[in-house]
Amino acid sequence: MSADIQSNTTRTPRPICLMTSLPESEQQVINEMLKLLPVIEIASNTGADVAHAELNIKGFVDGRGLACPMPLLKAKVGLRDVPTGESLYVIATGPNSQADIMAFCRQSKQANSDHYLLLDVNEVTQQQPSGGTPAQHFDTIYHFIITKTDSK
Repeated sequence: MSADIQSNTTRTPRPICLMTSLPESEQQVINEMLKLLPVIEIASNTGADVAHAELNIKGFVDGRGLACPMPLLKAKVGLRDVPTGESLYVIATGPNSQADIMAFCRQSKQANSDHYLLLDVNEVTQQQPSGGTPAQHFDTIYHFIITKTDSK
């Protein structure tokens, strides 16, 4: 797949909630990465906020530094533990990840399965490496929030 596909950026003002079942270390990384995204509201994981959040992140895949197709393969494995109606947050640094994950979500709509995958967030951001200096380059990070749904 081509690495030069530009982002079909999905900007969502919808609240995002991190499920309490996520380990604290993953919650910290997710919060740090979500702050890079424009127009994202992170709700606390209290019962009331979960009810009002439209995107409930149940799983997380950190594919930074992994070569293609590993972020996609890890996302497929991560989706096994995500119940219908909840979301998986995937971050990657490989440029082919965007094309791979977009195609995977599109193909899920055509497959004969009980659910399909909705790509709620598809964003590209730049982040300076931790401990970096202003002269260093920024890492390109691809953000995806994939929701498993039961309707087509």
